[in-house]
Amino acid sequence: MIPSPLPLFPLSTVLFPGGLLPLRIFEVRYLDLIGQCQREGKPFGVVALHQGSEVRRAGAPAEEFLQVGTLAHVRAFDRPQPGLMNIVCEGGTRFRIQAARQLPHGLWMADAQMLPDDAPVAVPEDLREVATALEQLLDSWRARAIPEDQWPLRAPWRWDDCGWLSNRWCELLPLPPTVKQQLMELDNPLVRLELVGDLLAQHNQPG
Repeated sequence: MIPSPLPLFPLSTVLFPGGLLPLRIFEVRYLDLIGQCQREGKPFGVVALHQGSEVRRAGAPAEEFLQVGTLAHVRAFDRPQPGLMNIVCEGGTRFRIQAARQLPHGLWMADAQMLPDDAPVAVPEDLREVATALEQLLDSWRARAIPEDQWPLRAPWRWDDCGWLSNRWCELLPLPPTVKQQLMELDNPLVRLELVGDLLAQHNQPG
């Protein structure tokens, strides 16, 4: 369920369903928000900025953000000192903003509609190399003795699911935020994986 209204956290990044997002929180508007989400077990919405900064600054352009985002569920929470929180969020359902308003202390609230989750679609044979490449990447992390809790993605591994596989590569590939947003918004997980396969091939080309 989407909270109504939904508190928003505009960021210079794109959160994908099932993805991990570590955040360091120090602005008052977000300290209050995250504290409430942690107490009540409710998510907030992550939306990608296309104007403005993650941190409010005098004279900076006003925050403007895209209309499709992803729910963020707090999975790890630490308060190392007063006025500072470290959290890790997991991406949930995507949503589309229908209306948004900014409260006096700067927090954005939105009326939002849930978007359908990716339908389960098996990875076709001609895209199996996309899954193999990700498995090889994880094997390389193991070989370097990188602890799994430091990896940017976590189990369960869904190697035969187009949506899960494409989302993980979208997070890992060095793509511009605009491209990541377009891929996140795609409703067809097979098309998303096909595009990721093309991008992965381009990324691996020499030179």
